[in-house]
Amino acid sequence: MSLLDVAPIIEQMLLVSDNVSDLNFSCGQKPQVEINGKLHSVTPLGMGRLTAYQTELIAMSILRDNADAAMQLARTRTSDLSYALPGKCRFRVNIFQQRNSYSIVMRVIPHEVPSFESLRLPPQLADICEIRNGVVLLTGPTGSGKSSTLAAIIDQINETKSYHIVTIEDPIEFLHNHKKCTINQREVGADTKDFASALRAALRQAPKVILVGEMRDLETAEIALEAAETGHLVLSTLHTIDASKTIDRIIGLYPKNEERIIRTRLAQTFRYIISQRLIPKIDGSGRIAAVEILKSNPRTREYIEKGESEGKTLLDAIRDGEIDGMQDFDSVIRKLIETKLISLEDGLSYSTNQNNLLLQLKGLSSTEDYANASRGMASMPPPMAPPPPMASTGSSVLDMIE
Repeated sequence: MSLLDVAPIIEQMLLVSDNVSDLNFSCGQKPQVEINGKLHSVTPLGMGRLTAYQTELIAMSILRDNADAAMQLARTRTSDLSYALPGKCRFRVNIFQQRNSYSIVMRVIPHEVPSFESLRLPPQLADICEIRNGVVLLTGPTGSGKSSTLAAIIDQINETKSYHIVTIEDPIEFLHNHKKCTINQREVGADTKDFASALRAALRQAPKVILVGEMRDLETAEIALEAAETGHLVLSTLHTIDASKTIDRIIGLYPKNEERIIRTRLAQTFRYIISQRLIPKIDGSGRIAAVEILKSNPRTREYIEKGESEGKTLLDAIRDGEIDGMQDFDSVIRKLIETKLISLEDGLSYSTNQNNLLLQLKGLSSTEDYANASRGMASMPPPMAPPPPMASTGSSVLDMIE
């Protein structure tokens, strides 16, 4: 079998586990699969450590039917494209040059569009499907499930509304069938030059909903805001870790002298900022999404428009906004720990504030509550006699805050 026939190699790598999320090919390393956030070396068809020649053959095999992506690789030394194993699954592929050889990373995209239920998303996110205009942003690091959540939202709209939806992606990931909606999916490089030009054209295509794969630059962000201001629902992603950093990132795209105007426009147009982190399950069966939700209300709009200050932060608004359907990472992670879906150690490593999470697990909602409780204990009379010594049972992470 020739290495140019890469399909059997990929098929064997996918057989390693049902939870394979990525395939990696890099010179000097065996082929690798990523499972639940960890890389594992594999030997498909007896392959060992890859040579520069082998990774080049694999790259050329993937690029064989995509002249535009091949030209992009030759011009910029990196290329994004989609690749499919017919009847099995699709991949989002990035091929790049490093140390005079090629590396390939392939993100697995299932054929079936995920649902809210399969992703275990908070049910209040279904309210997004009822929004008529504005901006909804999905944020998180690479591999945190942003694309899957967006696909689930689009599919929910597709099943419940009769809209025209335009998606602009690089590359196209989940393939949506027409249900109640008409969905046109455009791929950067194949169907359009770039995000900005496709988004500008979309304003003339009479869509109700526009999905922009990523807000990468000022031009794309500006046109997306214009679309939201003119009555469209715009869905997009950003590589930021939480709501506050998301606002800072967008504002940072604009000149400093425009900050006040941009804050006002963002406050008026944003509807949701949803941040995600995928945490390994305690039973090793996969990962589960911890989802932080910031929703537009008078308080959050004020903090975005005027800026955050002591005691007036977006995180404060999220923590106080449970009645509006908001939730912060640490509260979600606490529940996942208490229901034994994730371990304490993993929960702490993915939390926003480890100390506050530990306090929540102790039954105290904040460091202020802990200080108040400590002062209350200090005012109590001392016990009549010290308690008898107890045998050590080992300390836990929670005991660290005693």
